[in-house]
Amino acid sequence: MFIKVRRDTLIILMLAFILITSGRLMSYMSYASSNGTENGVAISGVIVKGNDIVPTDSIKTNIANVGFRSGSYIQGDTLITSKRKVPLNEALENARQAAMLSTLPGTTVAPIKAVDVKLDKNTGILTVNVVEDFSTVQVNQTSG
Repeated sequence: MFIKVRRDTLIILMLAFILITSGRLMSYMSYASSNGTENGVAISGVIVKGNDIVPTDSIKTNIANVGFRSGSYIQGDTLITSKRKVPLNEALENARQAAMLSTLPGTTVAPIKAVDVKLDKNTGILTVNVVEDFSTVQVNQTSG
C-alpha cells in the first residue's frame, strides 16, 4: 500500500528536517566550543547535595553572595567577580561559611552543621555537600 505525497509537501518536510538537524548541530558545536571565557573558566552553576529541610535556593543565594554566580570566572587560583578578585581557597572557605549560615525560611534556625565545598576548575561547577543536624539546634520558645 503506497501513500500518496505531493511533491511540494515532500520538499517542505525535507527542508524542515534539514533545518532541525542543522540547528541541533550548531547548538552542540557552540556548547562544545564555549568551555570558558577568554579570561578563564566561567562559573557555570552550583549543585547542592544532602539538604532535606533547608531549601536549595537559600543555600545558592548565600553562595552567590560570596561570588560564585554567573558572570564570575576562575583564572588560575583566583576567583574574579564583577567587584573584586579573591584567592580561590579563601573564596571556597567563604562559600563554606555562607552555606552554614543558611536558615529555614522565616526563622533563625540554622540546622546545617557541616559543609564540604568542591570546585571543578575545568567546568566551573561548584558542588556543595550539606549535613543537617537538628539534635544540636537551639530553638527558643516564648510562652504568652
